[in-house]
Amino acid sequence: MEIVILGAGQAAASMAAKLRASGHDGPITIVGEETAPPYQRPPLSKAYLLGDMALDRLTLRGSDWWDEQRITLRLGEKARAIDPARKIVTTSKGEIAYDMLALTLGATPRRLPADIGGELQGTFTIRNLADVDHLVDELTPGRKLVVIGGGYIGLEAAAVARKIGLEVTLVEAAPRILGRVAAEETASMIRDLHHAHGVTVIEGTGLARITGTGRATGVELVDGRVIPADLVICGIGVTPDSQLAADAGLSIDNGIATNAFGQTSDPAIWAAGDCASFPLEGDRLRLESVGNAIDMAENVAVNMLGATQAYQPKPWFWSDQFEAKLQIAGLNSGYDRTILRQGETAHSGSVWYYRGAQLLAVDALNDARAYMVGKRLVDAGRSPAPEAVASATDLKALLK
Repeated sequence: MEIVILGAGQAAASMAAKLRASGHDGPITIVGEETAPPYQRPPLSKAYLLGDMALDRLTLRGSDWWDEQRITLRLGEKARAIDPARKIVTTSKGEIAYDMLALTLGATPRRLPADIGGELQGTFTIRNLADVDHLVDELTPGRKLVVIGGGYIGLEAAAVARKIGLEVTLVEAAPRILGRVAAEETASMIRDLHHAHGVTVIEGTGLARITGTGRATGVELVDGRVIPADLVICGIGVTPDSQLAADAGLSIDNGIATNAFGQTSDPAIWAAGDCASFPLEGDRLRLESVGNAIDMAENVAVNMLGATQAYQPKPWFWSDQFEAKLQIAGLNSGYDRTILRQGETAHSGSVWYYRGAQLLAVDALNDARAYMVGKRLVDAGRSPAPEAVASATDLKALLK
């Protein structure tokens, strides 16, 4: 059976490895638009951007491994169309036949429109290796950076730039940073962290346009303020890369729609990672994380080989900013109560999310114990009383 995987990121690498480990002996081909072999994306906006991690440490597998596993990498090759009836993928370099096809296409950064300066030189997004390589030489001490967007990518980029020595202003149109993904308590801890390191954080004010002719010179806000800028980073979210699937007639619903096993509306085509949505508890969910890319891809791999194993995510996330590590376990969707526990040091603490009596998720900033305990509780479906979390002198006692 010939298995072809479109997209050459974390999900593709994990899926291919799991296919081999699960006994698939037939051909496996990974097709990726980038020329680099599969690599880690999270360090791009952190250690790699800082220069603390070299390219060879980013790659997920050495070149020998792909040869030993008889996995063909077709890099620098863009998939252009899928013909489900003929089971053919057309690429920039020809056609590839498949028996089973997996889509691990990831997501694409949202970009600002050209009519408000989104295409001016000196404006950047951060998603892939080329994005960061273009940005690195621009990050020199003393220059002025404006970051548009107060989500994790924007905050991480702001932290890196400030550590290098740039003057950094972060602009968030919503009432506060992390508005879609975290409680006010977590946002407050992160905001205080950035303020302590000299980042100017502007919230509740949107972008009118990026100023400049040919190259960005500043950012004009809707309230009329103009912030000078030598460069602008746009971190305003991503959209799932589902156009190829849509053009092939596959069902699209918040990304490429799959069933509980990772199968799309075409039984010979599967999907995993950032581009794919799956059913969970009567809803449809799409997760953008390394953990989901790995776990969903491995789950799809065994199902492609005949298993019927429904995907049950155990979400976890992290974000490194300055000297702080934010670790997150679970999904806080639908929470109606939070418990804040202060940490033992500056810029540390944990936020526990509840819906009624059910513990949904935990955010832990510089608090590894809270994260460890919270993750074990969430993964096991256990919910200590909120009052017990608030008053516990030893969080490990909650596990008993």
